[in-house]
Amino acid sequence: LPQEQLCSACGVGTEEYKLACFEFSLKAMNFPMLFVILLRSSFAFLFHHPRQWTYQAMVHELLGINNNRIDLSRVPGISKDLREVVLSAENDEFYANVGPSGLFGVREPFALLSPLQAFVENYPQFKKMSGTVSKHVTVVGELSRLVGERNLLEVSEVEQELACQNDHSSALQNVRRLLQNPKVSELDAARLVMLYALHYERHSSGSLPGLLTELKNRGVSEKYRKLVSAVVEYGGKRIRGSDLFSPKDAVAITKQFLKGLKGVENVYTQHQPLLHETLDQLIKGKLKDSQYPYLGPNTLRDRPQDIIVFIIGGATYEEALTVYNLNRTNPGVRIVLGGTTIHNTKR
Repeated sequence: LPQEQLCSACGVGTEEYKLACFEFSLKAMNFPMLFVILLRSSFAFLFHHPRQWTYQAMVHELLGINNNRIDLSRVPGISKDLREVVLSAENDEFYANVGPSGLFGVREPFALLSPLQAFVENYPQFKKMSGTVSKHVTVVGELSRLVGERNLLEVSEVEQELACQNDHSSALQNVRRLLQNPKVSELDAARLVMLYALHYERHSSGSLPGLLTELKNRGVSEKYRKLVSAVVEYGGKRIRGSDLFSPKDAVAITKQFLKGLKGVENVYTQHQPLLHETLDQLIKGKLKDSQYPYLGPNTLRDRPQDIIVFIIGGATYEEALTVYNLNRTNPGVRIVLGGTTIHNTKR
């Protein structure tokens, strides 16, 4: 055959060998794996209150981050120059170090607010940057105010119970107790019922109609009450396929059982998004082809080194934290997370 028709890798001229060599070269090049997920497969965790209580998550959930900007105009007594602030890791060392991974690893999320304020005020580099100091002190102070005003620590604890435990009686009792608490906002009350509906939608003793009546009796708007049935319709068990609340895998069941025996170190951060388990299985080459169809020269048994995760419908900062931690604990593996938006409860 003419030289231009020979396979450059092995010199064989048949189309079959050319294709085989091409596939081999693709494997050798180790292209990044693109992992596409539809939001509804992990829909339920959108309704947990500030995901893992990291700085980024709390700010986005309670204040909202839009193109790195935070609107503080509604903060009581806010000065004119702090009505809108920018949080960017590129020019804010404190935010770069604290934002993605949490707030100094304390066990009680808001036990750190006073120490954080003192830290920021005494941090030597920040003394030279009075604007940055004022910004973070203002943001943290407003987070603290909202958490107390809306009783969010107690709300978050019950949300974690709804997401991570399977005690229906206790969950129902705690949800009803919070629905009677006037400090709990109508959005937080509706979100508790949404989580209950998603977890116990097929429970033999489910009490969703009664909870919807309680929402109505406490004056929760029809808009929020309708959202309860809407989220089940969009992301319920029939639609999402995966079981977010009751793992079927033997290893996952064992882990949940042992966690129950040992107790939870921090009730506010016990939840892990479905993405954590999915990526962990992918890294170990244990992801099932039947659940995650794959297109390409490799197979899911080949452990990828570079993974691009893209969530159609949007990601959260809890998932960003999961990717951050997986990158730290798996040397040689690089994961990038993307999505159509970054969610909080309101968007």
